[in-house]
Amino acid sequence: MTLSREGLDHADTAHRQGRRRVKVLVLSTTFPNPRQPNLGVFVEERMRRVARDCEVVVVAAVPWFPLNRLIRGTRWTGVPAVEERHGLAVHHPRFFCVPRYAKSLDGLLYAASLLPVLAKLRSSFRFDVIDAHFAYPDGLAAVLLGRMLKVPVMITLRGSIVRLSGYRLHRPQLRWALERATGIVAVSKSLMRVACNLGIPEQKIRVIPNGVDSEAFRPLDRAVARAACGLPDDRTIILSVGGVYEGKGHHLVIDALRELVRRRPDLLYVVVGTDVHGDRYRQRLEEMVEAHALREHVRFVGGRPHDELPTWYGAADLFCLATRSEGWANVLLESLACGLPVVTTDVGGNAEIVRHGRDGLLVAFGDVPALGGAIEAALARQWDREAIVAHAQQYTWDRTAAAVVEELTALVRPGQRGRQVDVMTPSHVRSKS
Repeated sequence: MTLSREGLDHADTAHRQGRRRVKVLVLSTTFPNPRQPNLGVFVEERMRRVARDCEVVVVAAVPWFPLNRLIRGTRWTGVPAVEERHGLAVHHPRFFCVPRYAKSLDGLLYAASLLPVLAKLRSSFRFDVIDAHFAYPDGLAAVLLGRMLKVPVMITLRGSIVRLSGYRLHRPQLRWALERATGIVAVSKSLMRVACNLGIPEQKIRVIPNGVDSEAFRPLDRAVARAACGLPDDRTIILSVGGVYEGKGHHLVIDALRELVRRRPDLLYVVVGTDVHGDRYRQRLEEMVEAHALREHVRFVGGRPHDELPTWYGAADLFCLATRSEGWANVLLESLACGLPVVTTDVGGNAEIVRHGRDGLLVAFGDVPALGGAIEAALARQWDREAIVAHAQQYTWDRTAAAVVEELTALVRPGQRGRQVDVMTPSHVRSKS
């Protein structure tokens, strides 16, 4: 797990040799903005650090359609055309996006909408490479734009490809884009396997997981954290952090609580996350809580600023994510960095983060009795929290960014590729692959 000196010292070496820094154009519809400050924080965290070694400009397009406010609510209104975030120039052009029934056209419409924007931008920022986050629609659009503008393209695979690769109209588009991308990064080995199942050669893909900011996410005094969050001192708290929609499995945790509270009446399930606009899932959860007389055992606190999350982790006794699908669940790594053991589903990259029996417990998705049993067992267990924290701290954003810079540089200057190192895959995952 030692990062190559080429990766760590890339910027310093480039400076000594007088080499021009690589200019990177980032494409990501998932990126923080003043209206949605938590949207795609993991993309921003990576690119902030890549920008230490490369020149970076971000294009985070905003979906637009007539009657947009009625269809998508107000979350995209008031987003500035251009802003600066942590030293990064971020552009928010609009792209034509037909809601609901024409989502298979998003990649093409995205590329068509952004072509004039990128052509104009290139006159002032002559980017060397396009770095696309998510395979669709960003990745497909990036490949189309890269071919027209004659620049290489790197696509980062994230969790959405799991769902989209099963759609009849999206699957061939994903395959086409990945076949023609100059380089591919996957944030987990599980996502690499999804791409391989689409026919992409494994040797074309490099696994570079996300990191965690261990200065921000670290163990805190529980009593102090609970006071800051307004949580009671005398309850056993199970925490979930993430969007409130069906795929995250909050209903499964509530279902498990029906039996658990009979034996553990002190349990309190706290959900930190924002509802999806137009989705009735939160209402369904509320109805479950009422039907099963769990009002004193479930609390929805809504979305919280990202920099508040360490306090919520610090206030909890156990983290629980009963998710259906994940690429690389950043919340799991954040939880562990705070010394909080987890119970989660054995899906996607979760087993690459959580060492079963050492950092938490893994269960099959949808198995409510197993989920309840794992929660009860995890709460009764004495965990080595120092070892949990040490495990999470191996994943740093600096390591991630250094490996990404290696890849971006190699795409622009293929003759200068150094020895590739699988810098982030821990031994408990390597042994299974």
